[in-house]
Amino acid sequence: MKFVDEAEIRVEAGDGGNGTIGFRREKYIPMGGPDGGDGGDGGSVYLIAVENINTLVDFRYHAVHRAERGQNGMSRNCTGRKGEDCYVSVPLGTRVSDGETDEVIGDLTRIGETLLVAQGGFHGLGNTRFKSSINRAPQKASKGTPGEHRILNLELTLIADVGLLGMPNAGKSSLIRAVSSATPKVADYPFTTLHPNLGVVRIDDLRSFVIADIPGVIEGAAEGAGLGMQFLKHLSRTGLLLHLIDVMPYGGMESPVESAQKIIHEVEKWSGELADKPRWLVLNKTDRLPPEEVDTHCQAIVDELGWDAPVFKIAAINGAGTKELMYAIMNFLEQQRRGDSEQA
Repeated sequence: MKFVDEAEIRVEAGDGGNGTIGFRREKYIPMGGPDGGDGGDGGSVYLIAVENINTLVDFRYHAVHRAERGQNGMSRNCTGRKGEDCYVSVPLGTRVSDGETDEVIGDLTRIGETLLVAQGGFHGLGNTRFKSSINRAPQKASKGTPGEHRILNLELTLIADVGLLGMPNAGKSSLIRAVSSATPKVADYPFTTLHPNLGVVRIDDLRSFVIADIPGVIEGAAEGAGLGMQFLKHLSRTGLLLHLIDVMPYGGMESPVESAQKIIHEVEKWSGELADKPRWLVLNKTDRLPPEEVDTHCQAIVDELGWDAPVFKIAAINGAGTKELMYAIMNFLEQQRRGDSEQA
């Protein structure tokens, strides 16, 4: 299925049903009085976060969502039926904003969470409601109010604990394949990843986290070049970024340090909040180096970058070093969660 992370939809709540004018007409009961019932409320439109959808592509073909109109009132003081609410299923992590004002309406981050996006109209009143001591036979009823109509912008931001950041062909997809059951495309050329991928890393039966892989970021991405910057928003919810670097790029390609500096520059231009997230350096493809040169070569990269955060050396293609990295991530996330719970 094609991955789509932005969509525009129209939602239309149901109008309220009209009240009715009616009078009792029964044998042997003269002057029966008014008996017009109220209308029913119009149905509302809700968005609901579900687990089995991971793209907004369906909204390209189904862009209008309507709730049911309330039924008109009836005689014998019968109230009209309420209109059926409309529930629109969206992926977990969908942010909803008003298409005209850009006001953020809500953020669906839990399975089953609902968000009211269009309120149904209020029911009209039947003439029974207008009866009084000086008006025993009112010829008056009110109409239901219109339901809300809105244009909504939906933006999907994947929910993951860890995000992978790096140039095309740095080995992000290979890493996510090595540590989870996800199977993103891996090939010996850049831009093999065309949309974000999620993988669940299981440390044991009770400990796990979600890792996100996005298309590689290139120079000029903040101005729209390449694919990665289009999907950087999917890293905004993560608690940790892994900056992957190819320690032995093929001939003619930039040095590891130049590649890393360009990524850092582009991320800073795109979002200061993302740039401030905890970020670890992961030196990948160490299998291309002679074993006796790995430490020296990697240390030279770290020194030139002036990196002061944690550094890991791995070879995603054969899994070397990945287990130690995953355990370190799990410990970091657990400490982060404990800190958040203590603050709460």
